[in-house]
Amino acid sequence: MVATIAGSEEKSELSPGDDRQKPWMEYGVQQARLIQKNLEEVVDPAIKAASTRLSEILSTSSAHLHMTLDMLQDMKSDYHAFEDAFFGKIKEGLIIAASKPVVTCGVAAGLGILTLKRPRRFLYHSTLRLFLSEESLVSRADAKVKDLRQSIELMKAESEKLEKKALQAEEEMRRGRTKLRQAGNQIQGVIRSAYKIERKARGLKDDVGELPGRQASRFRSQVSKLASEAKQERNVLMKEVSKINNHGISV
Repeated sequence: MVATIAGSEEKSELSPGDDRQKPWMEYGVQQARLIQKNLEEVVDPAIKAASTRLSEILSTSSAHLHMTLDMLQDMKSDYHAFEDAFFGKIKEGLIIAASKPVVTCGVAAGLGILTLKRPRRFLYHSTLRLFLSEESLVSRADAKVKDLRQSIELMKAESEKLEKKALQAEEEMRRGRTKLRQAGNQIQGVIRSAYKIERKARGLKDDVGELPGRQASRFRSQVSKLASEAKQERNVLMKEVSKINNHGISV
C-alpha cells in the first residue's frame, strides 16, 4: 500500500498558533487512518481470493493467467492512487477546518438547516418570489395604476356634482335672502298699517262717546276688539322681522 497520511506532514502544515486545535485534528487524522486500514483489510483479501480463483480456473492457460494478474495489479495500483488522493483531500479539509473553526461550524449549521423540510420550503418560495418574471411584475403594477386612475376619475366626477350642488344652493341662498328682504319690507308695510288701524280705533272710540249710551257702549266694544286684533297681528309680524334680522338681513 502507498504510504498513508504521515504525522510529520501534519505538523509541518500547522502553524504554531494552532496548538489548541491539534487534538481535534489528530482525532480526524486517526479516523482517516482507521478508514484506510479497514479498506485495506477488505480489498487486499478480495484481490488475493480473486487471484487464487483465477489461477485455479486458468491453470491451463498461463498466458491468460499472467495477463489477468497484471490487470489485477494495475487495478490495485490505481486503487491505491485513488486512495492516496482521497485521504489527501481529507487531510487538507481537516487542516482547513481546524484553521477556521468558526466558518466550519457556520457551514455545517447551514447545511444542517437546509436538510430540514420547512427551511427548504421557505428557501424555495423565497427564491421563487425573487425570480418572478418582469412581465408579471409589470402587469401587476399596470393593473394597480389603472385601478388608482379609475378611483381618481370617480372622485373627480363626484366632486363636480357636489360643486354644482353647492353653486345651486348658493344661488338659491342669494335668491332666498332677496326674497326674505322683500318679505321683510312687505311685513314692515303691514306693521305700519297696523299702527294706523290702532290710531284710527282710538279716534273712533272718541267719536263713539258722543252717541247715546246704549249705542255708544256697543260700538265702543267693537272698536276695542278690532284694535286688539290689529295689535296682535302687529306683534306677530314684528317677530317675523326679528327672525329675518337674525339671518343678517337688514329690513
